[in-house]
Amino acid sequence: MRDAYIVAVASTNFGRHLDRSHSDLVSSVVDELAADAKLEDLTLAEQIWFGSSFLDAWGQPNVRGQAVLAPLVESGKLANRVPIVNVEAACATSASALHGAVTSVRAGESEVAVALGVEKMHLGERAPAGTILDLLAGCAERLDKGRLESMYAAASADVGRTWGANPDVSMFMETYAVQACLHMARYGVGVEALATICAKTHNYAAENPLAQYQFTLTPEQVLQDRMVATPFTRSMCAPISDGATGVMVFSAEWLARQDPDLRRRAVRVAGIGIASGSYTRNPSEPTLSRYAGRRAFAQAGLRPDQVDLVEVHDATSYAEILQLEMLELCPEGAAAKLALDGETGPGGSLPVNTSGGLVAKGHPVGATGLSMIYELTKQLRHEAGSRQVPDARVGLAENGGGVLGLEEATCFVTLLEGTR
Repeated sequence: MRDAYIVAVASTNFGRHLDRSHSDLVSSVVDELAADAKLEDLTLAEQIWFGSSFLDAWGQPNVRGQAVLAPLVESGKLANRVPIVNVEAACATSASALHGAVTSVRAGESEVAVALGVEKMHLGERAPAGTILDLLAGCAERLDKGRLESMYAAASADVGRTWGANPDVSMFMETYAVQACLHMARYGVGVEALATICAKTHNYAAENPLAQYQFTLTPEQVLQDRMVATPFTRSMCAPISDGATGVMVFSAEWLARQDPDLRRRAVRVAGIGIASGSYTRNPSEPTLSRYAGRRAFAQAGLRPDQVDLVEVHDATSYAEILQLEMLELCPEGAAAKLALDGETGPGGSLPVNTSGGLVAKGHPVGATGLSMIYELTKQLRHEAGSRQVPDARVGLAENGGGVLGLEEATCFVTLLEGTR
């Protein structure tokens, strides 16, 4: 395979964009991508991989990318007749889009490919159908709903919980809560570790001008917040968000023809590993991210101890504990102590979620995966400002999507390597 490089990244701020359309949000990202790559427009892009999960709530269940990007083609920002490929993988949707763009370049099908993700989760009065809880529920397996619920009911009973007791809470927060309680009981992890992780992540977001929540928290404030799904307080849970993100991928051959500054800022896609969830997993076994991570490391020819910083899919703050262990960045049962000792925060040996993570940066489902790539790229270019991790060279992003059994339905692990 040819090498593929990220040369341009872009993101809107995350939060409420009630007065902006999907097309308008993506248009801002396309403009920013062009500027980052020192181009007038993106008409040289030979493929567009487009991701969004909830456009059906806005009346566009199919041909989503073609519909959203039509104004950009008509305005000349994108080439007429450009191939547009639609992807969907719940919360891992835009990581899937990136994989498509990278694969296209690696295979020699295109020299330049673009991955885009967009979501508007604040439905307001403009959305013709559905509620946010309805949409989120669709990210879990629905063909055999009873099977999934019976599995979680049994797991809940094992930790003294009642499954489905609070219908006003997203089922995802409940599934994560059950998984967290099982892990915490097994390794003796207390809520103080979750609060420490959450406060650290929010404090990183306070330094990120694109984050939805830009205020600091202490662990004590995190624990005093409203309980959502034990052991998670509101601060430990990702909010609903609107936003768009984009990444531009180029071949090594294209990059070699560009000016030295652009080559210096390029980031190599070292490896992407993918795995799917399974109903066969029991709580004592590794999750799917273990398999995706090992595939990514094998493809990249890298080891976990070479990773300098990590962005994990923290729909809840528990994810930092789980994923550091599943990705073999620390021994199983050791991630909580790593966080309590400050090793995943500023100045630590393995900074995690310097963007503010999903819990504070925000979580516009179809754009989330690429927002992790945006942060890692900025860090590996040494352009992250006050959040900068010194001497960052290798970054890892873990982006999970959906629920299938006692884990996510899909997971993408991406390894990036700076070329500075």
